[in-house]
Amino acid sequence: MQTKPKVCVIGGGSWATAIVKMLSENLTEVGWYMRSIYAIEHLKRHGHNPNYLSQATFNADNLQLFDDIDEAVAYSEYIIFVVPSAFLQSELEKLNISLLDKNIFSAIKGIVPETGLIVGEHFHKNYGIPYSQIGVIAGPCHAEEVAMERLSYLTIASQNENIAKQMSSLLSSEYIKTTISDDIIGTEYAAMLKNIYALAAGIAHALGYGDNFQAVLMSNAIREMKRFTKKVWNTKRNINNSAYLGDLLVTGYSAFSRNRTFGNMIGKGYTVKSAMMEMNMIAEGYYATKSAYKINQINKANTPIINTVYHILYEEKDPKKEFEILTSLLN
Repeated sequence: MQTKPKVCVIGGGSWATAIVKMLSENLTEVGWYMRSIYAIEHLKRHGHNPNYLSQATFNADNLQLFDDIDEAVAYSEYIIFVVPSAFLQSELEKLNISLLDKNIFSAIKGIVPETGLIVGEHFHKNYGIPYSQIGVIAGPCHAEEVAMERLSYLTIASQNENIAKQMSSLLSSEYIKTTISDDIIGTEYAAMLKNIYALAAGIAHALGYGDNFQAVLMSNAIREMKRFTKKVWNTKRNINNSAYLGDLLVTGYSAFSRNRTFGNMIGKGYTVKSAMMEMNMIAEGYYATKSAYKINQINKANTPIINTVYHILYEEKDPKKEFEILTSLLN
């Protein structure tokens, strides 16, 4: 009999699939909510997600699969939300039961568009979940490498050390190492911001900027992240830790980064709509850019990279000209 807590992953994408794989290393049963009944039936028959990370295989007998979010929440003690931030609120609107007795973890690296809040703040302010029941799962970690069982690292952040330790133990394995942090707000904002900087890296690459400039861009990005996070949540943190700098670097440089890919397409002249259609995936950095820009209109941190990406995406300014301006602002 399973004595560890019941955990359910909400989401059907690549990162959700990777988290289910991690949990399966330590739990005899993992709950998994997916909107697609086809994907659920495929998993039952073939043992893998038909749409994402098909190399990650599962014993379907060890999965408790749901297509009803109420049933998924009722099953769970710990719930890990891994849907794109743009669709989180529409999923939550399907709920008819309370989340107040659940421990909520977000592995969503973005902003909820309807409220302009990071996910933890959204659950706290709109659903009354105490911060003591909220956690964040951050990188540096790409789902594709988890599927290949390549050594990866996670940061588990919560103000409640007990639930952070519990989630850490549930996700750890021979190929997953975890650390815990109490900087839940800073960690989640950093996970959101690094997508914007990866998008900038993609635009720069498409415009013909080389490795030398990319190094300067990332160096400035981590300092910009430090200024931004200090304004929104001023607490003691080492911005060079893996949850901040490490996650930024892997997202900014990796070929697996959908935000870098999206930025690369924008730099080549794609419109936002055409880039999203061709990718057929959500680039969280697009939504994050608007939210971060708006938040910073109040906080007034020095954020030339965020401003540049905002001008390109939302004011339709020419990427080449905007990056020419940006190069004079970096050091």
